[in-house]
Amino acid sequence: MTTRTTYWLEYAWLDTNVEPDVAVEVADGRITAVRTEVPVPPPGAEVLRGLSLPGLANAHSHAFHRALRGTVQVGSGTFWTWRELMYSFADRLTPETYHALARAVYAEMALAGVSCVGEFHYVHHAPGGTPYADPNAMGEALIAAAADAGIRITLLDTAYLSSGFGEPPNAHQLRFSDGSAEAWAERCSVLKERDHARIGAAIHSVRAVPAGQLATVAGWAEERRAPLHVHLSEQTAENDACLAAHGRTPTQLLADHGVLGPRTTGVHNTHLTDEDIALLGGSGTGTCMCPTTERDLADGIGPAVALQRAGSPLSLGSDSHAVIDLLEEARAMELNERLRTRTRGHWTAAALLRAASADGHAALGWDGAGAIEAGMLADLTTIALDSVRTAGPLPRLGAETAVFAATAADVRHTVVGGRHVVRDGAHTLVPDVPQALARAVEALRA
Repeated sequence: MTTRTTYWLEYAWLDTNVEPDVAVEVADGRITAVRTEVPVPPPGAEVLRGLSLPGLANAHSHAFHRALRGTVQVGSGTFWTWRELMYSFADRLTPETYHALARAVYAEMALAGVSCVGEFHYVHHAPGGTPYADPNAMGEALIAAAADAGIRITLLDTAYLSSGFGEPPNAHQLRFSDGSAEAWAERCSVLKERDHARIGAAIHSVRAVPAGQLATVAGWAEERRAPLHVHLSEQTAENDACLAAHGRTPTQLLADHGVLGPRTTGVHNTHLTDEDIALLGGSGTGTCMCPTTERDLADGIGPAVALQRAGSPLSLGSDSHAVIDLLEEARAMELNERLRTRTRGHWTAAALLRAASADGHAALGWDGAGAIEAGMLADLTTIALDSVRTAGPLPRLGAETAVFAATAADVRHTVVGGRHVVRDGAHTLVPDVPQALARAVEALRA
């Protein structure tokens, strides 16, 4: 039985411009027609007042890192000291507590206008490395959590085999490791895609997957035409260790082993040489920038402009969830570059919105999403234009208002596959998201 819905959008961003009075017809989760100049909502239409954008794609998430918010802001330290605290939370996760936390985190994402998440998932086994009765219990918990929160997920099942070049996993990392890339491939081959879920692959980093096993992970993704993500050159220490071990940069090592390509996305890509940038751009490898995490961890500002000019598509992620706000990620990417170069206007608001929507979905393997067009998935995010942050600008400047003034708090509606998941700022499936988050985080502290 076909399910049909009509949404009437007060204003809609149609890729290049803002149009008023737009009717979007939906059948079975996809847009069937987009009609402009519809001054009155059609009978029975759901009315979305504000500026409607395509649903946003959060291309890089570690759901359990949400439990660190606030806690890791005490005092100072480095990425490496932050990592030790992160491990302490990872040690306490079970399939049940992970489901509860991820459900709440994904609901927070829906409230922020996110319709699809790329979950970079590496907590596979019980503490000590013993597999659960279902070896994919943790991944299945994440897939179920996304369904319960009403959003799509690409589970980027992550190979994590080493604590460093030539070093075995440490005590914390034993639950991340399958022992070999072949065993990783065997386990994650059992995972099944669903209407709301796709299965991709990830290489945690060149320090966590031995060079001789990189091709196994890349081959698994290539055979399935699945997305492949990898943390890349987030820290200069990783670059130095890779040069010492292999005589080449992490990017060059990945290129040597067939990892780069148009279905691959490097996450962060912060500390790159000119040759690295040319390799990434020339191969069509994407770049996922995570500005709020990169600044929180004092990682540095990556060469996003140079990467895009070289041919690397840009997407955005909230990573460690210091905040969950894709509008802030888009704004921060531009503002970081302004600080670095002392010039303005490196991307238009439209280009930043594409990074947060269409290009993010493409990086996650959802090519039929990220635009308000016939045939696309019916995913919409509506931004209020009458809040204290957004009131004043002309509606035709809605894209600029969304990127440079609005925050996640201004998201009024989120529609995923034609389903109204967030209505008037309230989640329709998770009644009290703050309480769900508080309970889930407290369970990990207990």
